[in-house]
Amino acid sequence: MKLDLEHGVVEMAHGGGGRAMAKLIETIFLGNFDNPLLAQHNDQACFSMQAGRVAMTTDSYVIQPLFFPGGDIGSLAVHGTVNDLAMSGAVPLYLSAGFILEEGLPLGDLAQIARSMAAAAREAGVFIVTGDTKVVEKGKGDGVFINTAGIGVIPDGVAPSGERARPGDAILVSGTLGDHGVAVMSKRENLAFEVDILSDAQALNGLVAAMVAKVPDIHVLRDPTRGGLAATLNEIARQAKVGMELDERAIPIKGAVRAACEFLGLDPLNVANEGKLVAICAGDQAERLLAVMRAHPKGADSAIIGRVTQDADCFVTLKTAFGGTRMVDWLTGEQLPRIC
Repeated sequence: MKLDLEHGVVEMAHGGGGRAMAKLIETIFLGNFDNPLLAQHNDQACFSMQAGRVAMTTDSYVIQPLFFPGGDIGSLAVHGTVNDLAMSGAVPLYLSAGFILEEGLPLGDLAQIARSMAAAAREAGVFIVTGDTKVVEKGKGDGVFINTAGIGVIPDGVAPSGERARPGDAILVSGTLGDHGVAVMSKRENLAFEVDILSDAQALNGLVAAMVAKVPDIHVLRDPTRGGLAATLNEIARQAKVGMELDERAIPIKGAVRAACEFLGLDPLNVANEGKLVAICAGDQAERLLAVMRAHPKGADSAIIGRVTQDADCFVTLKTAFGGTRMVDWLTGEQLPRIC
């Protein structure tokens, strides 16, 4: 029986391992994710890897709403895992995708999510080569949850890691901060701003490849997702046992995002991003790295925003636009739930 993508919904039978499940997988997943490894229809993907260092990661996506300005849970699941690999300097190669579907989810929505994942994977140059599907009863899920795992290879001579930040290093970001978190919140709360705010969700492996090709000895790469820039820099400071000093005037934040944060009572430094990265490199390499980043379309708004300091307390501080100094601390509690 053909799936009714226009009017049909996910049923418990679609996770039962029988004909209905096979039809769902064939119609929605195999057709969109088509590649030679997935087409083998095995419970695993078998492939050869080149010798050298390998990066592997996994993440789960539980965002609400499923569709938001600038993206959806499907593209987000691909971008997030590709970026987790890229932050090691790796070239992402293969992804897995696990779906937990709630009974009653419109099949048309699921098909749209699968198409979005496929498009994101093509753009990032990765293949979704294996996966899993489960269905839970209505009221016991939230439409769809997605887990993606990824694997990639790391070029020789590339080894960014949080513990490598050193006093005197420069801190750079690849663009404006807070776009994703504010875009999701505006959709969830039905808020309308004068200027549309779109999520920044995007794969950064191309930008990272350009960066490590010109400046291989980047000390740290990290994508400031949940907890935003503040949490990311505090994590790195503790890993490396250093302090950090930021310049508020140098941090790129769109005017609309800043205004929305003021309206919502949010600190943009705590708001999640899904298509930006933080890079830390030796101070004498900073301008060279900045030029590479700005030359790439996904790093056009890059900026040097501060420096690493010697500080046994591992404090992250901000020189404000008014000449004062304040702490940039970890987020207490949960500022924006279910945004990635």
